[in-house]
Amino acid sequence: MSTVLTHPAIPLAIGLGLGRNVVPGRLLAAGVLASVLPDLDTIGYRLGVPYDSLFGHRGFSHSILFALLLAMAGALAYRKLNTTAFRAFLFLLLAAASHPFIDAFTNGGLGVLAFWPFSGNRYFAPFQVIEVAPIGIFQLVSKRGAVVLLSELKWVWQPCFYLMVTLMCVSRYFSGLFGGAASEA
Repeated sequence: MSTVLTHPAIPLAIGLGLGRNVVPGRLLAAGVLASVLPDLDTIGYRLGVPYDSLFGHRGFSHSILFALLLAMAGALAYRKLNTTAFRAFLFLLLAAASHPFIDAFTNGGLGVLAFWPFSGNRYFAPFQVIEVAPIGIFQLVSKRGAVVLLSELKWVWQPCFYLMVTLMCVSRYFSGLFGGAASEA
């Protein structure tokens, strides 16, 4: 699992890169929440739910179906998110689906149950380059925690920074083409 600090990187990069006209603040906040929500399954540890269970860590809450359901709920609440239903759905789908995507690149634990209910197989990405994080935010204040955070900085935050800058440039370019505010800069 990646840390709760890193899962929001993808929705933050997309939201900040595209700007408030495309991803309003409320939608961005909902995206950040959607990106960390799948890890609520860690509560199962305290309730005795086995790790490899459907309800265990990286179980159904790490599936594409879960991301779709979360995105549909967001689309229904689009007015509260100050956007269109389609934009809410798409952004929240990307945000929620980014969670198992990132977790699949970690080098520990079980894979993600990405294709549940169609498959009970757990998957990892072809390259597990992100150091698996210990469960518990206080575990990050250690030598092991520093290794995890540096790994996430290299493999998640740095590419997300480049994605954000690229989206900013592309948005600015297209805004300039169509006479938007960016053309006046």
